[in-house]
Amino acid sequence: MAVAEQRQLPPQYVEDLQKDYGKQLTATTAAPLDTSKFAPQVAAQDAAQTSAYNLATGQGIGAFSPYITQAGAYDTGAGQYGTAAGGYSGPQAYKQFQSPYQQDIIDATLAEYDTQAAAGMTGIGQQAAMSGNLGGGREGVMRSQYQNKSDLNRALLQSGLLQQGYSQSNQLANQAFGQQMNLGNQQLGLSQNQQGLAGLVPSLYQQDVSTLGSAGAGQQAQAQAVLDAQREGNRLEAYEPYERLGYQGQGIASIASGAPGQYQSTVTPNSTPLQTALGIASVGGGLLGNYGDYMSGKAMQSKYGR
Repeated sequence: MAVAEQRQLPPQYVEDLQKDYGKQLTATTAAPLDTSKFAPQVAAQDAAQTSAYNLATGQGIGAFSPYITQAGAYDTGAGQYGTAAGGYSGPQAYKQFQSPYQQDIIDATLAEYDTQAAAGMTGIGQQAAMSGNLGGGREGVMRSQYQNKSDLNRALLQSGLLQQGYSQSNQLANQAFGQQMNLGNQQLGLSQNQQGLAGLVPSLYQQDVSTLGSAGAGQQAQAQAVLDAQREGNRLEAYEPYERLGYQGQGIASIASGAPGQYQSTVTPNSTPLQTALGIASVGGGLLGNYGDYMSGKAMQSKYGR
């Protein structure tokens, strides 16, 4: 014996709403979404960031090298001056500054002295002849005393000339030594300056890189915010038809069940790509669920009639 099953069908206006809803659902979901309009985008580097990168990887790296190289050249120069100064020191250093005419001057001076000494010796003989002691013992004593004194004066004169030449030559050697040492010290000072610059330049580059990077990061963040806002606007626009269908479907379901419903949007601002994907799944699931209820009702109505 067949069992008759009765089922209460929704009112006609609910059925019409569900039918219209199904058509809208089919039409809306038939065309795929153009997700490129709200795909995540990354703002390009700002010009300041590019400048900071080029500065850091270009001029900044190894910027100290020229200063180190120049410092090395100054160190080499200092060593050369030090070597040159060494040639002007020691017990024989004065000889290279002696006048080539010094010995000639000494010889001429001594020759003139000898001439004058000989004249003095002649004068002693004349005095002895005038006093009647020529060839006597007194003349001999006078000549001996005069000769001893003359020899002593000649030796003193020669020694003085030699000492004068030595002092002048030694003074010139000391001056040359001091000049070379001063030049060497100047080279060392220049080397130290270059080394100081070698240490300073990288820090100056780093400051520029940091300043440019910070300024560029702010500009890039602003550009990224604009892109995100545009993407969010495009996403909300793309999902607006689904939002309307979701709201409509919830309303139809509430009417059909007789219980008040509360619609909750599935599109929230500033969502991540993962959240967006979950939102699409939620909307699709809700739409398909409502559409499934509608088709089940139609099937039961066809089987058992109104």
